[in-house]
This record gives sequence, structure tokens and C-alpha cells, in this order.
Amino acid sequence: MDDRLRVAEERYDELSRLLADPATEKSSSEIQAYAREISHLEDMVLKYREYKKVIEEIQEAKYLLKGADADFRAMVEEEIEALADRRDCLQRELRVMLLPRDPNDDKNVVMEIRAGTGGNEAGLFASDLYRMYVRYAERSGWRTEVMTANMTDIGGIKEIVFVVEGKGAYSRLKYESGVHRVQRIPVTESSGRIHTSAATVAVLPEAEEVDVDIDPEDLRIDTYCSSGPGGQSVNTTYSAIRITHLPTGLVVTCQDEKSQHKNRDKAMRVLRARLLHMAEEAQHQEQAEARRSQVGTGDRSERIRTYNFPQARVTDHRIGLTLHRLDSVLDGDILAIIDALMAADESARLQMAEGKA
Repeated sequence: MDDRLRVAEERYDELSRLLADPATEKSSSEIQAYAREISHLEDMVLKYREYKKVIEEIQEAKYLLKGADADFRAMVEEEIEALADRRDCLQRELRVMLLPRDPNDDKNVVMEIRAGTGGNEAGLFASDLYRMYVRYAERSGWRTEVMTANMTDIGGIKEIVFVVEGKGAYSRLKYESGVHRVQRIPVTESSGRIHTSAATVAVLPEAEEVDVDIDPEDLRIDTYCSSGPGGQSVNTTYSAIRITHLPTGLVVTCQDEKSQHKNRDKAMRVLRARLLHMAEEAQHQEQAEARRSQVGTGDRSERIRTYNFPQARVTDHRIGLTLHRLDSVLDGDILAIIDALMAADESARLQMAEGKA
């Protein structure tokens, strides 16, 4: 571990010198690349320097024990114990930082929410989930943009696709993929019985054009008039877009914008994200099996969380976490859940890495 951390520190210092040296010619793309690499290394290097400082303080404290009287010895030993706890904590944090990074962690996110079993109630629940993620994005300083939406007559969501743009969006939201279940008394239920409904969430890293090579010959692009809930006409011009990727059969539609050009751009963003996801799923299927752990696979067929209204309870089944503050969770206060999922994932990956070592 120390060797890898020393190499990272040396690289961080080298990049810092390159950026600060006015005599070194650098293109704007090189400057951006250096800045990104420094940003990735900075937290680990600062943590490593703190770790080295704590080790030095432990050695200095042990030196003070020589010839110390009983009272002073007790005080120094207490300090050494506290420093040793801090050293062990920093050591674990550094091990986690050295784990291979998900190359998609810095990407923006394409999220898809679809109503599942439960009829109109499932659509209303899908709408609740969409609002929850939008509020969480706002709390995180991220931007959201709807790509396409298919609403129900009573204000629910049949399907919505939207982008979340911001630093670390995918690294935190990727754990939300799966089946979300709600237990509550529907507004339309006259007998007061509790119903169970579900919605599926998919979280895809947004792909750049360089990530996915799409041959224009592989696309069939159809235009049509957009329509709203219940089939009423929204737009009499052929601005809605349907793109079919012929090799895979993937179909993406977009009709939210009045401009055909904007709808096409949005549909292509979603298509690229889905194709990247498909390619990565195929490449990493074996790794995904090996990494099956507390956090689960993220597969959409897997029930990951239950929102129980009668008990004001939210339970994440992958890590056994239960919170009794449903209202605040649905208002976007999901930081504690995501932090717990990230910690469980890091712990599982750390155990796997140490098992291979």
C-alpha cells in the first residue's frame, strides 16, 4: 500500500509543478487533463500526508516514554492510543481510496423511472420517486433535465427519462437501480385497504460520442405528431422523434420539445447511454457475478427498497437499513441511505481485494 501511495504523491507533486511552471508550454487540453488528474489524486494524497504525520507523532510520543515518570507515562500512553486509533482509521480510508475507481463515476446520469405493478397507484408512486430524485439533485447542487415523459390522466408517470448533471452524480445515484416498492392506502381506495405497488428505476452513465460509436446507417428515425395524456393532441407539427437502433432493436422516443432538432438530440443522448450500458453489462457480466454482495446487482428485477406509509418507514433490503422518516426521504433527504450503500459497497470490495492479496 505504501508504495502505491508514494507513487501517487510523487505524481501529484509532479502535476502541481507542471501546472505552476510558466516556462512549460501547455495546451488547454493538457491543462484540463492535468487538473482532472490532480483533482482525482488530491484527497488521497492529503489523507496519505495526514497518515504519515500521525505515524511520526506516534514515534515521537514513544520516544517521550523513555525515562518518563508514572503520571507523564500514563498521559503519553493515552495519547499514543488515540493516535493509533486515528492511524488505523486513516489506513482503512486509504485502502478504500486505492480500490479501482468506476470509470463512470464522474459522468452525468440518465435515469429512467417506469410504473410497475399497481395500475394508477404505481404511476403516482413513480411520480413520487421522480420528485424525490429531483429534490436530492437540488440538495446536491446538480441540474436535472427531462428527456421524455409519458404521464397518466391523474398526474402519475407511466415512464420518465431525465438527465442529472453534476459532479459525482453517477457515483452516488448508481445504487438506485432496481425495483422500488410502496405500501400505502391509495387515494382511489374507498375501503381503506393497504395496496402494494412498484416502480422500476434504471441509472445509466451518460455516454459521450467518443464512448459509443453509432453508425448512422444503423438508425431508423421516424417523426410524428406528439400527443399528451389520454391521446389528446399537443403539437400539430411532426416534431416528435422515434429512433430505432436496428442492430439491437433499442427504441427511444422524445416529444417534449417543440423543436424536432431538440427532440432528436435528446433521443440520441438517451440512446447513447443505453448502448453504453448494454456494452458494459456484456463486458462486466463475469465481474458483476463475482461482486454480488450486500449491495446486490442493481438489476431492475431485484426489489431493493420498500416505502411503507402506514409506518412512515423506508427499508433498503440490500443492507437491512430502516429509517422512520418517510416524508423527508420522499422530499429528497436520501443522503444517509446512499452513504450507507456506498460504505457497504466499499467494504465488500475491500474484503474482495484483501482476499485476493
